[in-house]
This record gives sequence, C-alpha cells and structure tokens, in this order.
Amino acid sequence: MTPHALTRSLVPPLVALGLIAAPALAQPDWEDRHRDGLAAIVEQWLDAGHGDYDSPSFTYWNKDGAVPEDCAACHSQPGFLDYLGTDGSDFGVVDAPAAINAPIGCASCHSEAAHDLDEVTFPSGETLTGLGPDATCAVCHQGRHSGDDVAAATEGLDADTVSSDLGFLNIHYGIASAVMGGADLRGGYHYPDQNYAGTFEHVPSADTCADCHDPHSTQLVDSEGCMSCHRGVEDLRDIRMQHDDFDGDGNVAGGIHAEITGLQTQLDAAIRAYADEVIGTPIGYAPGSFPYFFTDSNDNGVIDEDEAAFPNRYQNWTPRLLKAAYNYQAVKKDPGGYVHNPRYLLQLLHDSLADLGTVVALDLGGRPRP
Repeated sequence: MTPHALTRSLVPPLVALGLIAAPALAQPDWEDRHRDGLAAIVEQWLDAGHGDYDSPSFTYWNKDGAVPEDCAACHSQPGFLDYLGTDGSDFGVVDAPAAINAPIGCASCHSEAAHDLDEVTFPSGETLTGLGPDATCAVCHQGRHSGDDVAAATEGLDADTVSSDLGFLNIHYGIASAVMGGADLRGGYHYPDQNYAGTFEHVPSADTCADCHDPHSTQLVDSEGCMSCHRGVEDLRDIRMQHDDFDGDGNVAGGIHAEITGLQTQLDAAIRAYADEVIGTPIGYAPGSFPYFFTDSNDNGVIDEDEAAFPNRYQNWTPRLLKAAYNYQAVKKDPGGYVHNPRYLLQLLHDSLADLGTVVALDLGGRPRP
C-alpha cells in the first residue's frame, strides 16, 4: 500500500477519534488538502521503530500466534489499547493475549484514554503524576525491573557465594524514562550509603519526550537547538557539563558519552575478572542474545555464536556479581542515557566497579565519584 493509499484509509478512523474534522460535503477537495501532511506523518511513522512491522519487538511472538498479556501492552497496539481500557476492560492491565504483527500506531497515543493518561507507576512502585503527553511514553520506556528487585533477590545472601536461587535480572529495553528519573525511580541498583542523582531536569524547552524527539519519527527534533547553548561542539556526544576524568583514562577532551562508555568497558572487564578469580567460571556478555550473560566456555574473552544460547546462560551468580551485571545492563539499555541522565549512569558504573574492586585487584586510579 502506498503512503497516499494508507493515508486515505486512515481518514475515517482519525475522524472517529476526533483527531481531524470530518470533510464537509461542500469541500470536495478536503482530502487533497490534508493528504500531504497526513502522508508525511505516516511515512515518518512507518520509518520509525514504533511502526516497524519487521521488528522483533512485534514479530517475536509470531510463532505463538499471539502476544502474551505481560508483554502485550508495549508490543502490540491492541494490547496497549487494552491496557488503556479503550476496549471497555479495566484500565492498567491487559486482560487477554494481543494480536501479532500490530506495531504501535495512531490509536495508541491519539485516543481519549491516552490523552487523559497523566500518571504512571514504575517497577520500583513509585508513581509519577502530572506527566501529560509523556505518560504514554513512560508506560513502555520504564523497564521491567528496578534496583529494588536486585536488593530483594540478594538480601541475606553472602556477597561472594554462588546461590542457585539467583538468576540474571534483565531490566528490559528502551528504559529512558527510568533513567531520567534516576534515584527518584530507582531503575538501577543503588549501593548502600551512596547518594544518587535524581530526576534530570533540562531547560524548559527541552524537558519532555516530545521536546527532543519527534513523536512520529522518534528522531531528534533539532539538535541545532542543543548546539546553540552547548557551543563549540558538533555532536551531542561531545557535550559535557561535568569535566572530571571519571573513567581515569587521562582524557577529558571528549564528551560525557566517552566517560560513560569508558566506564562501561572497564566494568565489563571487571565482571569477567571477578567471575574468573572468585567464582572460577568465565562469563561474557552478548548484547544481542537473551539473557545476555553466558558462560565463556573456551575462556577467550568473548561470547562466540555457539555460546550465545539459552542453555549456556550464566548460572553461577553471586549477589556481588548480579548487582554489577544488572547495572551494566541498565546502562547498556539506554543508549541515549548520556543525554537523559549522565550523572546517574556514571554513578551506577562507578559504584559497581568500586564494589567489585573490594575483592578483585582493579586499578581504579583514585578517579572521582560523579
């Protein structure tokens, strides 16, 4: 179906939702006058992740014939409408499996229920109110776990003893809302006696999801606006408001993104060193394979294709290793975290490294805590 044909097919439902006025009989050219603008929106949506009919986010359950209730709210438009209660069901829950091959579309955000949505409860149990249009984004970009879950799973266990009761806790994907909330939402695991950065507050003109991301394409609206304040940089990754050498590499010329990725690399190495030296079972991370941490069977420092299989998932977890691995994954799953809340991510990485460094020899170089 061409964009224009798809546009024409969208007119009746958009009218029904009250998003556009019905064409008057005296205006036979109404559709022509509106077609170009609506077609542009549809094209943006089809090119974006939310409208990607081939994405694993919407095709993973094809083999099952339906998206299960605990996944459907974010991985099927009918599931999200069920969550909102637009189908007459209770609000806030999905009551039945949802259709496959049904990406997030117009009705997900453009319905009376979606417009009225103003608060969201996060995995930590914290509820944010007064979110406005950001509420629909936060429903699906909050993750499935919080650091509280890690604390509960490891409570009362010896820090460095392998426990068969432990398994990797995956925070999930696209967790921008949880990261932006920082300590207020406790998306990451917080080490005791440490303070963590709270909700990241930007300038008033760039403080909501739609201020920075086009709601249809999800791309940045206009990075030039960022550069007007952050003068002297050509790339968002080159921006930094804190100028310490957090990763200890002696280089502070790059942006805060470089500090975050530097600490990520070091935490990856520290996790592997801990698994080798304390547990005696090598571990590795495979970014595209669930559940991400696997036994490095040949101990070559990487997870080879044949090792990235669920039966080979890492199973020798200690509380100390689980905490560090959870935070490593939390930072990985918000690639835009250097904008959303860089100080919070740096703190999670720094503290995870410091904790592993109490039992494994690491050269932390006296680097400052963010």
